[in-house]
Amino acid sequence: MLCMSSTGAYIAEFMKPNKANFLVAVLTLYLVATAWVAARRRDGKPTLFDRIALLVVLADGIGGMIWGIQAAGNPRGLKDGMPAAIYFVFGSIALLCAVLDVRMIRRGGVAGAKRIVRHLLRMSFALLIALMSLYPGQAKLFPAWFRETNLMFVPHVLVIGSMLFWTVRMRRRSKTERAKRSAEGPVMRSEPAWQGAATSAAHR
Repeated sequence: MLCMSSTGAYIAEFMKPNKANFLVAVLTLYLVATAWVAARRRDGKPTLFDRIALLVVLADGIGGMIWGIQAAGNPRGLKDGMPAAIYFVFGSIALLCAVLDVRMIRRGGVAGAKRIVRHLLRMSFALLIALMSLYPGQAKLFPAWFRETNLMFVPHVLVIGSMLFWTVRMRRRSKTERAKRSAEGPVMRSEPAWQGAATSAAHR
C-alpha cells in the first residue's frame, strides 16, 4: 500500500496531473505509514517521523481546502474534472488527522490499547480509500447490470463495520484497564519489621 499510494501521488503530480488524486494518494500514504509505525513502535513515544508526518498531512489538508475553493469558484464547479466536495471532504479528513497528531505529540505519544486503536483506524481508513478508488472510482470497468446490484459496496460495508467493532472493543478494553489500575492503587512493597529496625540502626 505504501508503494501503491506513493506511485499514485507521483503519477497524479508529474505524469497525469490531477490534484484530487494527488490529495487522496498523499493522505493514503500518510495513513499507512503512521499506522505501520504505530504497530511497530511499542513504546508509542513521538519521534521526528511523527513531526514530519504531521507537516505532510497538514500541508495536504491545506492544499485540499485551497483546491476546493478554486473548484467552487470555477463556473463548472470542477477542478481537474473533480467537484469541490471531493477536495473539501478529503482536505477536512487530512486536517483532522493533523489535529489528532498534535494532540498525540503533546500528550507524549500513545501506548497500550490506544496505540492499537491508532493503528486500526488508520489502516482501515486507508483500505476504505483503496476500495473507493476501485469502486465507484472505476465503476466504468464493471458491467452495468452488476453495478445495479450494489454488490460492489459489500466490501466497503464490511471494512467500516469491522473498523467500528474493533475500535469500540479496544476502547472499552482501555477503559477497563484504567479502571483496574485505579482500583488497585499504588503498589507498596512491604519489608519485615526486623529489616526496618536493622536499617534504622545502621543509619544511626
